[in-house]
Amino acid sequence: MNDTRRAVLRALSDGPAAGPDLAEQTGVSRAAVWKHVEALREAGFDVESDGDGYRLTGVPEYGGTAVEYELDAPYEVEYHDAVGSTNDRARERAAAGADDVVVLADEQTSSKGRLDREWTAPSGGVWASVVVRPDLSPAGVPLVTLAAAVATTRAFREAGVDAGIKWPNDVLARDDGRKLAGILTEMEGEADRVNWVVVGVGANVNVDAADLPETATSVRERVGDVSRRAFVQRLLETFHDLLGDSDAVLDAWREQALTLGRRVRVETPTGDVVGEAVDIESPGTLVVATDDGERRVHAGDCEHLRPAE
Repeated sequence: MNDTRRAVLRALSDGPAAGPDLAEQTGVSRAAVWKHVEALREAGFDVESDGDGYRLTGVPEYGGTAVEYELDAPYEVEYHDAVGSTNDRARERAAAGADDVVVLADEQTSSKGRLDREWTAPSGGVWASVVVRPDLSPAGVPLVTLAAAVATTRAFREAGVDAGIKWPNDVLARDDGRKLAGILTEMEGEADRVNWVVVGVGANVNVDAADLPETATSVRERVGDVSRRAFVQRLLETFHDLLGDSDAVLDAWREQALTLGRRVRVETPTGDVVGEAVDIESPGTLVVATDDGERRVHAGDCEHLRPAE
């Protein structure tokens, strides 16, 4: 949404606004105001006109312009009814120089998770990839992933689902450990700096249980349908707030963690690490207390074990 259309929409949200007043406020002609109003209508906004001028009476449930409306974070949202992969499209935008862009889709037709695992992404979920250019070295990028996990978890909790994080970034239901969301981070950079990072979030929001693997669940299954617009806005706002503060990311992750205090097995390239997960350190290192002392794990597949295992 361009700045003029955003200004028109902001003015309409404050109450009825006459065409000449809108033109003066935005610095465009009355004809241009009318074109912006028509574009908003085409995007699903209900804009009525009467003797007092234009009046905003309804906001669409979903879509790029709908998410940008009243979003308290500086993101441009590119929306698709269906796309192969939001991460693929976000990488294209990043390569073209984009920053603070969100690629959002109602459905993904060829999505992938970590290690090229299949990820079901039917209509009704939240499938979003964010392009950012953080002031980090490549070694610090795991903090971006942790921030996304925290932001996603908070969005689920606001939607009424008791969620938590399994190290490093799987969002699970606390009661039975079924998966609510996954996060896939990709980057391009040099030895000492990051050029861009794409953080893809796949969240099972208004999705039928029958459309998900048995190991997954959704907001719809737990509490019924919720506003995906509000879900995405809270996710993006929290993510943006956390990005610039590594200490805040780690503290917030600890608050939402399901892994800390649990006995775990982490598969790493050099073998399994088994013990109690006791802490997380920057930029996302899991500290595991094993029989042979503390081990620090930077990456790997984490499994929560039962006490007897």
